[in-house]
Amino acid sequence: MFGFDSTSRFAVSLRRWRGRIGISAPRVAIKTELPWHLRALSVVLLGGCSLALAGWIYDSGSRFAGFHIESSSQELASLRDQVELLRKELEQATKIASSSDSRLKIESTAQDRLVDQIKSLEEENIRLKADLAMFENLAGNDKGPPGLEISRLQLHQEGDKGQYRFRLLIAQKGLARDKEFKGNLQLTVAALQGNQAVVLNLPSKGELNLGQYSVLVRRFGRVEGVFHVPLGMSIQRVEARVLESGVVKATSSITL
Repeated sequence: MFGFDSTSRFAVSLRRWRGRIGISAPRVAIKTELPWHLRALSVVLLGGCSLALAGWIYDSGSRFAGFHIESSSQELASLRDQVELLRKELEQATKIASSSDSRLKIESTAQDRLVDQIKSLEEENIRLKADLAMFENLAGNDKGPPGLEISRLQLHQEGDKGQYRFRLLIAQKGLARDKEFKGNLQLTVAALQGNQAVVLNLPSKGELNLGQYSVLVRRFGRVEGVFHVPLGMSIQRVEARVLESGVVKATSSITL
């Protein structure tokens, strides 16, 4: 029989051929050669698709989370409109409140004035009723000796600048009622200035308004006027005298 020579040329060739097609054969990679511009285009397309996909994912996530740009912008614009509307309503309400406050102040002032007028009218009504009662009493007393009478001597302070207003009624009584009486009025004011007693005789020297101290009555008449005292002076007592040619015809006094 013939033996197989492992060192022969045939054996070596066989081993080489088996090594190329067997399990131990080396790996072979097959590559297809592409032009560079196609590869660049594919990269650009792949990048664009990736960016589009990322934008879609971001937009979907924003919508899901409630942070979508368009919806947020719309909500922001809506909130700005509401704020502007509320600001206008606040301005309108402020104007109405200010106007109402002004009207209330005006009405309150008018009401205070009306109350003062009503009070003044009530006082005037009381005074007129008292004057009427006195006049009726004088009208029924037309007998007796002639004479002059002072009644209802009053003194009121006006303001806080030392101004006082005096009022008094002068009536003729008895048989001299139909004769006209002409004379003048004198006031003696006893007051305190600090701890010092002061006496003022009116009208004083240099008095400008002497007409208010003139007395001219037929049957009866009212005399009134104003005088001033220094600030801080407190009046205690006032005496009124009616004189005719320097002779006192009637007197009356009040204590404050």
